[in-house]
Amino acid sequence: MFSIVEAAGWPIWPLIACSIAALAIVFERLTTLRGARVIPPTLLDEAIAVSGTALPSADIIDKLERNSPLGAVLAAGFRAVRRPHASAESVREDMENSGRAQMHRLGRYLNALGTLASIAPLLGLLGTVVGLIEIFGSQSGAGSNPILLAHGISVALYNTAFGLIIAVPSLLFYRYFRGRVDDFGIEMEQAAIRLATHLHPHLGTR
Repeated sequence: MFSIVEAAGWPIWPLIACSIAALAIVFERLTTLRGARVIPPTLLDEAIAVSGTALPSADIIDKLERNSPLGAVLAAGFRAVRRPHASAESVREDMENSGRAQMHRLGRYLNALGTLASIAPLLGLLGTVVGLIEIFGSQSGAGSNPILLAHGISVALYNTAFGLIIAVPSLLFYRYFRGRVDDFGIEMEQAAIRLATHLHPHLGTR
């Protein structure tokens, strides 16, 4: 491995930094964007069951908020209903605001991953240019220096390949995570609508 880094020259170091950052983001997002962690499958039904006859207490709502992103959206609805003179519109608005905040958190670091996917080929191209410069520098009136020529070629090829090796998986994961976040957003929206409908009778008792 060290021999490859040595052959690729100094332009490889920014690419190595990009690869480390991309791997860190991918592993962090794989852990965070698990379905059971974002939208627990039974959470909505449990929240509806608990509030069947009366609104849950503040402690239960706080616990619900800490449960998951979906729990935070549902907790916003319960808090809105508990306020004096609450209306269906205010409940919906509070849940929408909470949903937007949760979507922002779910999309954390994805712009950085997309940026890494974009700049990795450019950094690889920079390494290619540096390699070409070394190739031209190996030429002289007395002939070419084979050592410099070989080094320039290795710099150009290694950096081009490494840039693509980083960019392709990073772009794939970026698209995958974006799709996951969008799907979670739709599921949370549907859950919020269902809870808001369930809470309508409680509005009349405030």
